Amino acid sequence: MGCTWRTRVMRVLVLAPHTDDGEFGCGGTIARLASDGHEVHYVAFSAAEKSIAPGFPRDILRDEVVKATEILGIRREHLHVLDFEVRDFPAHRQEILEHMVKLQEQLAPDMVFLPSTDDTHQDHQTVSAEGFRAFKRTTIFGYELPWNNLTFTTGAFVALSEKHLSSKVLALEQYKSQAGRCYATADYIRNLANVRGTQIGIKFAEAFQAIRWIMR
Repeated sequence: MGCTWRTRVMRVLVLAPHTDDGEFGCGGTIARLASDGHEVHYVAFSAAEKSIAPGFPRDILRDEVVKATEILGIRREHLHVLDFEVRDFPAHRQEILEHMVKLQEQLAPDMVFLPSTDDTHQDHQTVSAEGFRAFKRTTIFGYELPWNNLTFTTGAFVALSEKHLSSKVLALEQYKSQAGRCYATADYIRNLANVRGTQIGIKFAEAFQAIRWIMR
């Protein structure tokens, strides 16, 4: 028998190197946590202006992330998009760490979601490593982004209902500027959730690396 969410309201923090990483990595879990009444905060460190395809406004991801996270149940005041340049995070490790330390002081989250330790993208590696340092006394789960993971340890699972998964799909559909990517399809998102669900004997789930799991 698996464990269920605690009865008290938890404060959850999702750290996304770039807008949409959190939705891809744990969008279904965000939807479940929010619908269960937990307080979910989302911090994206970059809106990736340098990577926007021609024909789109350079700040379009800032608008798209607002629409996406609203669908998942995150309150607007709990969404923050910072101004770090995409692909340059390693040069700003200390500044990123200091921002995370402030988040720890301000929010004292019960649970943090961030990229897994095996993510090969340099920005994701920085958020993962500095997040581990900043949230030393906090449960941390690493989410999977298979296109960046050479390997991934499925140490924890969150069961999803059709409603949670549909919210994730709809949220990611708000990223019109990113629609050309091969993994930004409803079929891919559903198939991965089905694979992770099959691993624990249910229809849909998201899997996580259990970086640090604290039970109080």
